[in-house]
Amino acid sequence: MEPRERRQHLPRRWWAFLAEHPPPGAATVHRRWRSPLRGPWLTSVYGVVLLVGLPLVFLTGLLDYLAYSPQFGQAFPGDVGWLRLPPFDWPTRPSWLFRLTQGLHVGLGITLVPVVLAKLWSVLPKLFAWPPARSVAQVLERLSLLLLVGGILFEIATGLLDIQYAYLFGFDFYTAHYFGAWVFVAALVTHVTLRLRRMLTALRSRSLRGELTTSRTATRPEPPDPDGLVAARPGPATMSRRGALGLVGGLSLLLAALTVGQHFNGPWRRTALLLPRGRQPGTGPTGFPVNRTATAAGVSAADTGPGWRLTLRAGGRTTAVDRAALLAMAQHTVTLPIACVEGWSTVQNWTGVRLRDLAALAGADGVTAAQVRSLEKTGLFRQATLQANQVLDADALLALRVNGVDLTLDHGYPARVIVPALPGVHCTKWVAEIDFRGRAGG
Repeated sequence: MEPRERRQHLPRRWWAFLAEHPPPGAATVHRRWRSPLRGPWLTSVYGVVLLVGLPLVFLTGLLDYLAYSPQFGQAFPGDVGWLRLPPFDWPTRPSWLFRLTQGLHVGLGITLVPVVLAKLWSVLPKLFAWPPARSVAQVLERLSLLLLVGGILFEIATGLLDIQYAYLFGFDFYTAHYFGAWVFVAALVTHVTLRLRRMLTALRSRSLRGELTTSRTATRPEPPDPDGLVAARPGPATMSRRGALGLVGGLSLLLAALTVGQHFNGPWRRTALLLPRGRQPGTGPTGFPVNRTATAAGVSAADTGPGWRLTLRAGGRTTAVDRAALLAMAQHTVTLPIACVEGWSTVQNWTGVRLRDLAALAGADGVTAAQVRSLEKTGLFRQATLQANQVLDADALLALRVNGVDLTLDHGYPARVIVPALPGVHCTKWVAEIDFRGRAGG
């Protein structure tokens, strides 16, 4: 045989060798998967749901990353290399923008967990197929499948642990979650490109309405498929496809119901069993969630007592004002949400001094940004930089009161920042200093 001819047959001989030398149990593993529900149609239905939902989770995650103003180096992770997003000034309108994006990111991510697990169940036999691939195209498909399954399980696991404050992993959550999301999306695009035609063919093979009206006793296996999803020796149906879809949908609705309460005030917040800090911590005007207490931040009543002064800087000029002087300034009351990265949010009535009035008091002209520093002694968020549009917005306040009463120490007394559509962690509490960047006034 000529060398060229030998090269052409080498791949075929390789696949044949793998087929003739399977690992222990590989030859009989498919006999264990006997459910008559498995097949291209059911797999494709779950796939369509995820194809709509998971990109939305990814997109809202990117938007939330932008909300942290990475141009100021305060987004996590900081250095993302060539995955750096284009510069973008996060808008202040609508005021509920971050509340929406972060709520969708966390809530939809939780709601889709049963669909992800059902999709993995539907393709389980294929994960054990031997030989794993017979062509270069199948090698690419299997590789994308490995990254797809590993990526989504990694994102779900780390995300759920984060919102429960259970940092069991020995790495930085933000860095791993960000890069893991990009790996998953790359695998998803590759997998959809390779499988889209077969998915559409499978969806057309059966009527959704027909399957939703088919009972368990009338449920039959799908015809044999080239991917091996249909059981070779299917057993009797213990559930109809209608039941399978209903079970997955019901579990998703249950998780949504146990999550959505984190966005409502009053009794509904107590139903957010999956979000520990999104539940109602108390009653009264200040009975809304606290993500970081004064004790955790290392802030004591002595730090915020009569000797507290707010330092304002603009150019080379420094101005110090106490709380009485701030209360003597024009007060404005606004109704704004505050949303946390873990997913919970709340809407309250805040009263205080406009940030742009403080900029004028400091002598700042042409404000380009403002750095807000806290009395907080520990943690990653002792300061935050605000964009020009966030400083100058008419509803951006240095809040002194909430719902008609003074802020409590845990809510940021003596003063905290409240800005429309700003991530809650950047609504700095226990404010000690604001440095307005721009041209110093005359």
